[in-house]
Amino acid sequence: MSRGGEMVYIPDDSYFSSFRDQCESQEGWHCRYNKAGVTVWSQGQEESCTVQKIKTRISCKDVPAETLYDVLHDTHYRKKWDSNMIETYDIGRLTVNADVGYYSWKCPSPLKNRDFVTLRSWLPLGNDYMIINYSVKHPKYPPRKDFVRAVSLQTGYLIKANGAGACILYYLTQVDPRGSLPKWVVNRVSQFVAPKAMKKIYKAGLKYPEWKRKHDPGYKPWVYPEQNTLPSVSLAELSVQHADSLENIDETGLPEDHLSTSDHEA
Repeated sequence: MSRGGEMVYIPDDSYFSSFRDQCESQEGWHCRYNKAGVTVWSQGQEESCTVQKIKTRISCKDVPAETLYDVLHDTHYRKKWDSNMIETYDIGRLTVNADVGYYSWKCPSPLKNRDFVTLRSWLPLGNDYMIINYSVKHPKYPPRKDFVRAVSLQTGYLIKANGAGACILYYLTQVDPRGSLPKWVVNRVSQFVAPKAMKKIYKAGLKYPEWKRKHDPGYKPWVYPEQNTLPSVSLAELSVQHADSLENIDETGLPEDHLSTSDHEA
């Protein structure tokens, strides 16, 4: 998501428009998976694909776009459906539609677990909803010894209304995992991990309205900024997280046969 400068910035409307175009464009993307309503594409060098761009799409019947938008914002609900998540929390607020947050997740065994600190921004635009992030450095949240600090160059969701009460979800990500990964890991991301993650979000969308009715139904600070009680963060406190300043580990020798069985589920 680099714009050639070192300054941390909050994405503007033109950036969101460009992100939406990337999600909807077919040009330069190679289809890696297309089954049961889920499509996965990749872009970039196939052999040196540690920092590949991955894009996924799923059609979500019976889930309105605004419901899925709430699901992807609601960190309390995320703990119910995101089984790969170890921990997530909001660090501070930048503007009415931008904040800084922390997220850590379990990588398929035997890989080391990763974490991120990201600047996240969001924009409802007519029938479309977008949430995007990129990695930043915050002085109070340096890399931890128990995780490999990964770098999100560009990650985000595009949710498009698709008729009454349905939507299409795109997820586009370009992440540097800070590690030389085995080829089987990259293949597994497109063939197993990405499709499984999209199906999880879809199922979470189906169950969210009932869950939300019982859990502070009126609380949606991503929709009602006046509800946001996070401490303010200044852009001056942040800097761009460069991958080359972080530890890089070599995991290329890890064998696929040691992969935990749960990661084989599509």
